[in-house]
Amino acid sequence: MSSEEGGAAEPGPDTVGPSTSSSTNNDAITGDVITITIGATVPTGFELTAAEEVKEKIGVDARISKDRGRIYFPITTDELFQVHLLKSVDNLFVVVEEYHLYPFKESKEETLMEMMQLATTLPWTNALAVWKLNGTLKKKKGYRKGGNGTKVKSKREATDATVADTEQQELPQAASAAESQTKAESAASAAESQTKAESTASAAESQKKAESTASAADSQTKAESTASAADSQTKAESTASAAESQTKAESAASAADSQTKAESTASAAESQTKAESAAEAETSAQDSEEAEPEAKVTKFRVTCNRAGDKHSFTSNEAARDFGGAVQEFFQWKADMTKFDIEVLLNIHNDEVVIGIALTEESLHRRNISHFGPTTLRSTLCYGMLRLCKPQASDIILDPMCGTGAIPLEGAIEFNSSFYLAGDNNDMAVNRTVNNVCHIQKRRAEKGSASGLPIDTVQWDLCNLPIRTGSVDIVITDMPFGKRMGSRKKNWDLYPSCLREMARVCTPGTGKAVLLTQDKKCFTKAISRMGGLWRRLHTVWVNVGGLHAGVYLLRRTGAVFGQTPEDIHESRGTVNAQGDENGNKELS
Repeated sequence: MSSEEGGAAEPGPDTVGPSTSSSTNNDAITGDVITITIGATVPTGFELTAAEEVKEKIGVDARISKDRGRIYFPITTDELFQVHLLKSVDNLFVVVEEYHLYPFKESKEETLMEMMQLATTLPWTNALAVWKLNGTLKKKKGYRKGGNGTKVKSKREATDATVADTEQQELPQAASAAESQTKAESAASAAESQTKAESTASAAESQKKAESTASAADSQTKAESTASAADSQTKAESTASAAESQTKAESAASAADSQTKAESTASAAESQTKAESAAEAETSAQDSEEAEPEAKVTKFRVTCNRAGDKHSFTSNEAARDFGGAVQEFFQWKADMTKFDIEVLLNIHNDEVVIGIALTEESLHRRNISHFGPTTLRSTLCYGMLRLCKPQASDIILDPMCGTGAIPLEGAIEFNSSFYLAGDNNDMAVNRTVNNVCHIQKRRAEKGSASGLPIDTVQWDLCNLPIRTGSVDIVITDMPFGKRMGSRKKNWDLYPSCLREMARVCTPGTGKAVLLTQDKKCFTKAISRMGGLWRRLHTVWVNVGGLHAGVYLLRRTGAVFGQTPEDIHESRGTVNAQGDENGNKELS
């Protein structure tokens, strides 16, 4: 069983009962409609943003978990399709049971034993019904995408694949039959050659005997010059007898040859018949297997996510024992890669949640086809965009677009605004253009409008070809100084780009949403802006294991070029020039 950062536990007889929120899984069923609890993983730090989206699109209140990066909300099965319309969530799962205060045992053996007992007492019925319903919804609406090796095929594709496999299996069988027939024919040919050789040798031997007899008779005739006519008759009879012997030998050889050919032909036919019978039997067996697809064993795996340092067990131990109990209870087959069902065991300190995954891969894999070294997840881009609340007709700028993840997400989800994407790296610009073309092609294939409100330009970040005060929102992922750039270069880059952003941004109403992990450098650069930017809010996020911040800034009403810092810098420049002139005069 697989595990990630932790283990799982299960309540036994002394366990605190399930929470009220999780007990909705046992609510009464009206017709075929079931009320269940859905759990969703979201980018860490954007839990409130995800809860707002759930309220906006589904109309229910979401609860933020104590374990950061997860939210829970109730929904009925007739509205289950709406969960796939959420853009701020990475993965979805249906909650089987949830325990807020789980009293773990001090002994590891006792805790693991309780886990094994828990697997047989959980209310699996509703969760499995939702899992099956979710599979049909994803097939109808095409939410299932390629990617990892766990892609599930439709029934028709599975049937085609089975037929193809059958044909591939029949080919080696036919080849084997042909090979058997060839061997039989070769053996018959060898036997025939041997028989012919033996008959030829027999005939030659008979002929030699006849010749020797004739030679003896001739010698006797020559020796006896006074032989009578009777002797001549004897010679003739001897010659006739030798000829008759030769004829009999040839007849016997011919008969043996015919018999050998008949036997070899019969042997070849028998071998071919056996090979065809074996191939036919194998094909019949495959047909019978295809006729019973329902007999396929369900494959599963258990994934354990654990956080906390007060647990006596590890994630692998929890996943192993809990998964073993699930396997014994349902008679499923464990498979770590090609699984049908993924059982989730989430433990955060004393909170335990058991669920069944509804997504095979993260939903953030939706827009980007050409990746770069620092491509942002689409879910994180969506959270940044919601933070700045784009309005209709807004001009939104991403001066360091990379692969174009942020403007692409905005052009699709907030398409009433117009997006300008640019970078100083030509490879980054090419990736952005390719990603835009990929989205346009995909939309055209679906029959929807392929146009996107986005344009891509290659430019110098510190000298943008944009008019002063013409941009409403600046949103970008700034270099962290790790994979791209360096911390040393950031001390020069951050102040320069912040000043250029302030120049193009509309005074008084403009906003900026900037993501960076170099917090010290960014804070220092903001303080040197002379009041051009005012920090409103900071969201701390986890980006690839790095603790980064998303800063929401507002452009003040200060006029660019007339701030106290600008005046101070200009005076410093004048004083420096004056000192240089004075030094020249003194020299």
